This record gives sequence, structure tokens and C-alpha cells, in this order.
Amino acid sequence: GKETRLRVVLRVRPLTCTETRRGDQRVVHSLGDGTVHVNAARHDATFGFSAVFDAGSSQEAVFEGSGMRQLVELAIDGFSCTVFAFGQTGSGKTYTLMGPLPQTETQPAAPGLLGLMQRSFACLLEQSRSRSSDLALSASYLEIYNEQVRDLLRPGPPCALPLRWNKTRGFYVENQLSVDFESLEAIADLLLQGSQRRRTSAHALNRHSSRSHALLTIHVCSRAVSMHPALGTGRGGLGREHHPHPMLVPQPSACPSKQGTLCFVDLAGSERVKETGSSGELSVEANNINRSLLALGHCISLLAKPRGKRTHIPYRDSKLTRLLARSLGGSGITLMVACVSPSSRCLSETLSTLHYASRARRVTTRP
Repeated sequence: GKETRLRVVLRVRPLTCTETRRGDQRVVHSLGDGTVHVNAARHDATFGFSAVFDAGSSQEAVFEGSGMRQLVELAIDGFSCTVFAFGQTGSGKTYTLMGPLPQTETQPAAPGLLGLMQRSFACLLEQSRSRSSDLALSASYLEIYNEQVRDLLRPGPPCALPLRWNKTRGFYVENQLSVDFESLEAIADLLLQGSQRRRTSAHALNRHSSRSHALLTIHVCSRAVSMHPALGTGRGGLGREHHPHPMLVPQPSACPSKQGTLCFVDLAGSERVKETGSSGELSVEANNINRSLLALGHCISLLAKPRGKRTHIPYRDSKLTRLLARSLGGSGITLMVACVSPSSRCLSETLSTLHYASRARRVTTRP
């Protein structure tokens, strides 16, 4: 019930080969201790975050330093946990969450390049084996494309699902498919299957630009297990009197089950049509992406105000803000990963992301 601030970390990707060939200058510099300095013509600013990962940071360093392991443990303990990556298109959001694309069954990513998702799955399954609790795990995978919610795990052509609201559940997606899993291979297959169905396109800034917001949710049902003596048979006949040390076997206890969630949100990147060269359908997609991100930014700005000074939070302005309402202003625990390019050419979008992330640090929830 205590107020807790959103944890916000920053990842600065390396300059790309194209940016280096073009002669772009590096304008974002990590100063250590969670701060970055932006140094460019007419811009000289410093920003502070919970952690900053520069171009040399490994995927493992981001997982351990962001607090992702703690989020996994909190989800097992029954909390609603969310991690979402945001930033300009091509800034490294999907790479941070999932590792390099494309990933296929015949060409899996190298273990060192796996993203927050796969590392969290491994941590979750490891915790489930080591704890004395009975865990039931399932996953659902959705995308919001042109303001339509679509199920990425349901076979057949994608169709729009209705978004509902009630007092107990808040906003929820009706008829979404939830698939049980028990192994790392099974959840990796679900992630690959859903990601291949997600809408992506190529444009001037990104060969694999996500054209939708994607939400992968792991549902964790945890029930405590207690040890009770087994009523076995001994050589002398039936009954426990022949067993001075009866075998202990796990039995479900009367403890209530705990329902936790771990939700990964890969936001489509903000983009300027002039920079990406988008037209036609790509332009329509870009406008819908930017409109939903603007609605999200507006909600974050209002949530960043002290509770006594907050006005109505317009979660209903977009499907994205409705689905993130609990994560942002409710009873969840949230980690935000802001991704930026260090290139001078991306300065305007980078500054926008840094200001956005700084506001988010003032948002509080009551887990």
C-alpha cells in the first residue's frame, strides 16, 4: 500500500554504421552514477535516472542493473508488474526486450544477445523450481495496430478484439487467448510465434520498424505447498505405525493462491514522417502510433503531479492508455526503459524521450 515511484532506466545505443559514415556526432554521454549529459549546439543539459546503460553495456548488464530480476520475484509474490520500452523508432527498444531480429527456430540468437524477456522467462522458471510453491504459468500476447487490439497467439487471420471495463478487473481484453507453458522452450516458441505475426515495415530509419504496440503478459498463479507425511505401506503391513520416519510429500496447503502478472510492453517508436519518408499506409500507421504515444505522454504528465493536484486522468483517450492504466497509476509496479540514439541527427527526438522519461520518474503507484 505504500507509494512507490516508477523505476526509469535509460539505454543509449551505439552509433550505427550509417550514422558513423554520415559523420554524425555523438551528443549523449554517460557521466556514471545514473546521469547523462546532452551536449550539442544550443543544448547543454543533464538528466538523472535510476540507471544508465551506455553503448558498451551488455544485455546481461541491462537485465541485472535495471531491477528486472526483482520484478520477476514480485510477480511470483502476487504483484502486477510491467516493464515497457519506449523511444524514437530505431532506438533499440525491441532489441533491448527481445534481442536481435529476426529470430527463427533454425537461427536462434546467441545466448549473450537475449533480451529482457528471455532472461526473465529463465529467471521465472528457475524461481519456480527453487521455491516451495506450486506455480501455474500462462501467457497472452496482444498488439494494438491502428487502434485495434489483436491477438498474436490466436491462429488464423488477425481480428479485432473488444476492450471492456468493469469495477473489479478495470480495463481488459475480451476473448483473448491464454496459453499454458511449463518450459523455456515452450514460452520461447510462443514469443517467436507472436512476434512473427506482429506488424513491421521498413522505412528510412529502421528496416524492422514495429508498426504496433505489443503486450506480452505472463500470468503467474502461485499456491504454497506444505509437506505432509505420506500414508504408505511398510513390510509389516498397512498404516503409519510401521514408519517411524514416514516419507514427506508435497501437498497443496489451505493457503490462498496468489495471482501475479509480468507484462512486457514494446511500444512502437515515435517518428517524424519527414525523417522516415513514410507515405500511404505507413503514414496512417505513423499518425496512429504518434497519437497513442501523445495520449500516453499526457497521462504521464498528469500522473507526475502530486496526488492532491491531479485532475482527471484521460486513460480512455487511446487503447494503449486503457491497457496501461493499472501499470501507470494504479496498484502495479512498473519499470520503464527509455531508449535513445546518441546521434546528433536524432537530437530533437532524443531530448523529447529524455524529458518524457524524467517526468515519468515522478509518477507513483500503490502496489
